[in-house]
Amino acid sequence: MEGLSAVAAPVAWIEFAVQRGLDCLRRFAARLSGFTPRQVRAVATQTLREARNRNAFLVRAQEALGYPIEVISGREEARLIYQGVAHLLPQSDERRLVVDIGGRSTEMIIGQGYSATTTESYRVGSVAWSMRHFPDGVLSARHFDHAEIAAKAVLDEALHTHQRSQWDIAYGSSGTVGAVASTLFLAGQAPAEGLIIREGLDWLRDRLIKTRKADAIRLEGIKEERRPVIAGGLAVLRAVFDLLGIDTMQHAHGA
Repeated sequence: MEGLSAVAAPVAWIEFAVQRGLDCLRRFAARLSGFTPRQVRAVATQTLREARNRNAFLVRAQEALGYPIEVISGREEARLIYQGVAHLLPQSDERRLVVDIGGRSTEMIIGQGYSATTTESYRVGSVAWSMRHFPDGVLSARHFDHAEIAAKAVLDEALHTHQRSQWDIAYGSSGTVGAVASTLFLAGQAPAEGLIIREGLDWLRDRLIKTRKADAIRLEGIKEERRPVIAGGLAVLRAVFDLLGIDTMQHAHGA
């Protein structure tokens, strides 16, 4: 009986997660009611790129959504992220670096105007890095050191593809960057709203280490659902700053 319960527990957890995803897609379906299939593009990213039960889930997901779902490559995800960011920024000739730290992947794009010229996707993200390098939500200097070193090892190729001479301004999009930017501004650790500086990242790392546990984080700007994954996201963001020589990053909407 003990063996059966040990096997049943993860299976039940997976089905619970699947049901959450399907419920979300049903809510999207209600919003999309009346649109033709030609008007809707639904895409899946890193989680489904690597999921072993991908095909089985997609059958149920497409039924819940009512539209085809395409599993896209990391570079196509990066291109779409850049399009989303670029369309909400003022038009200019500046060369932009866009960094998007998601749950299981990080996309880096260099572009100008609406055109992305260099797109890459790396298998490092806030959820994956929090689970791997901050077990049981323990926040320590040693865990941060290991997480940042590991992130740099994965992102090392960006030293050649996204080097500092190829872009003028760095933008960051999605959850991790948004939470960090908001937290630093509300704590008086940013020169302007939406702006992230190296000193601010140092301050936030120190605050998290002093907190010791992810579930004990009480910082304005970090919502409850963000607490378990903020350490991994911050470690990846610090690695990006160090690797690419970034001094300041502007939070960008869109993506």
